[in-house]
Amino acid sequence: MAVREILKMGDPRLLRVAQAVQRFDTPELHALVADMFETMHAANGAGLAAPQIGIDLQLVIFGFGRNERYPEAPPVPETVLINPQITPLGEEMEDGWEGCLSVPGLRGMVPRHARIRYVGLDPRGQRIEREAEGFHARVVQHECDHLVGKLYPMRMRDFAQFGYTSVLFPELDPQADD
Repeated sequence: MAVREILKMGDPRLLRVAQAVQRFDTPELHALVADMFETMHAANGAGLAAPQIGIDLQLVIFGFGRNERYPEAPPVPETVLINPQITPLGEEMEDGWEGCLSVPGLRGMVPRHARIRYVGLDPRGQRIEREAEGFHARVVQHECDHLVGKLYPMRMRDFAQFGYTSVLFPELDPQADD
């Protein structure tokens, strides 16, 4: 396992559309997933997409019991999701603060679907299907955006609600958001 470098906003690789994973249950795929979890944990992340570490595959990970970057967030089940598809469950949208490991030190108010169904595969190629709401739904949508070359600022409606985490949330450890 290894902590990988996380690409930062401005790197053109973050704007590409990722390719579908074709081979499952391989040593290479399991090693990539292990590296992604180690990288996410080292950065205090709530999730991580393969394109954020320069891997052009439709693979995201997310989940935590408690996250110091989002101390008010409820737990999200630790998940590996490959070749995902998201379906909104209703028209309701919710605004919420988001940060991103590829946009360190900043947060913005982002609208997301309040409830979703997500479908994909695990590393062994087994189907995953879940419904999610609230922060869980937000994390899944955020990570899956990376697979189509979108960063959360591209989803924002009001840049008056975009700024440095240290200013917007002074109670948070600024080292935990870099």
